[in-house]
Amino acid sequence: MDIDTRLLRSFAVVCEEGQLTAAAARLRVSQPALTKQIRQLEERVGAELFRRSRAGMTPTAAGNALAAHAGELLGSWDDALRATRDAAAQGGATLRVGFEGGTINLIGRQTVTDFTTRMPGWQVEIRQNSWFDPAAGLTAGEVDLALWHAPPWMAERYATSLLGTDRRCIALAAGHRLAGETLIDFAELLEEPFVAMPAEAGHWREYWLGAQERGGRPARIGAVAHNADEWLAAVACGQGIGIAPETISRLSTRPGVVYRPVRGLGPGQVGLYWPRERPCTPAMTAFIRSCRATVEIGGPAAAGPQTESKGSG
Repeated sequence: MDIDTRLLRSFAVVCEEGQLTAAAARLRVSQPALTKQIRQLEERVGAELFRRSRAGMTPTAAGNALAAHAGELLGSWDDALRATRDAAAQGGATLRVGFEGGTINLIGRQTVTDFTTRMPGWQVEIRQNSWFDPAAGLTAGEVDLALWHAPPWMAERYATSLLGTDRRCIALAAGHRLAGETLIDFAELLEEPFVAMPAEAGHWREYWLGAQERGGRPARIGAVAHNADEWLAAVACGQGIGIAPETISRLSTRPGVVYRPVRGLGPGQVGLYWPRERPCTPAMTAFIRSCRATVEIGGPAAAGPQTESKGSG
């Protein structure tokens, strides 16, 4: 015999309230509709469940016996329904990961394979950040995580799982006067034209121009690029030089561009970032662990979950 959980829930509420009027108000149904539901349940179990009087609804012996199990039955059903919905939300879903510039080269097939092993049925959608949005889609909810090579203070604004530290280097056209140097002082570059991000990039533009290390001296802008490909092309064409992550310089090459170590630029932190007000979901946690297991950064990797910033889940 099948019992509609709606009928069983109505029965449980009548037992708790002891009268139809209060139970109907709690269930947000009319009293005649609730009376009908109780009669339907009695017909299905083949027993009278309540004695009706002016004082209210008193459970019979059969009603008390059913009431003793109703809470457990309804609780189990709620647990099963919650687990089913969670599985539906988890299965076949997509984790959206944004990246800035060449950081995408840090993620390869091994990272994605490791993630899908941890989260069967999931896939990773990789999106390049817009240089016109300093939040890179995180604030708008367009991505779940952002993979950034960022200044240390960025970890104060976002929940963060750091993967390691990475030095910054200088990208030069192959024919640049300093291209043959093995180490360049940043002070030597202050009068050089730089290839910059658009002004809308805000703090990213300043970071990749070395603003903090310039001592208040404004950067000379030789060209403005709107994405990583334009940036590399402008450097290769001699329109300006640029600052790049040292790790990326080894992973992303382009004819006509050389990378040289620079002294006087602070390192950045490579990590996965997301808004502090958003909880770290199981899929986000799995991707973080996959990155830790497969991504190699120029500096030491974060030791584990205990090193994450407040709000990292």
